[in-house]
Amino acid sequence: MNEEDKMRVAVYPGSFDPITNGHEDVIRRAASVFDELIVAVLINPDKKGLFTIEERVELIKKVVAPYKNVTVESFSGLLTTFMKERNSKVIIKGLRAVSDFEYEFQMALMNNKLDSSIETLFMMTSAQYSYLSSSSVKQVASFGGCIKGLVPDVIIDDVISKIRAK
Repeated sequence: MNEEDKMRVAVYPGSFDPITNGHEDVIRRAASVFDELIVAVLINPDKKGLFTIEERVELIKKVVAPYKNVTVESFSGLLTTFMKERNSKVIIKGLRAVSDFEYEFQMALMNNKLDSSIETLFMMTSAQYSYLSSSSVKQVASFGGCIKGLVPDVIIDDVISKIRAK
């Protein structure tokens, strides 16, 4: 098999607690560029999220159901190890603002140090989502605000129910 025939697999890692319309925008765009996109939900034992890892994976699966080349998995440990196991050489990272860049740039350099064959591609968020974060969604929902337009419609009820249960 020559280089051009290889399937291009990208990984879009994050905590996605919950997935937002900004995340879905990056997923949709990355899925149009790569043969396969894996949305990788990070298990971080130091962080207590609103949703469990299993719940996040299920919510994301609902959102990405229309994208036939997108799968969702959870992982713990090094992203580079996860990528090697999935035969991927590309990390997708969404950037909302310059403030995101410094942290993501450092992470990209670290991942490249761990495995020099891995490249990080930054995708600028669409302007309409540049203010949007999972934290802001949780805050708006916790005060009874409308989250339509902030998270995909298919998970609005899930987010509201989870906030009310807390």
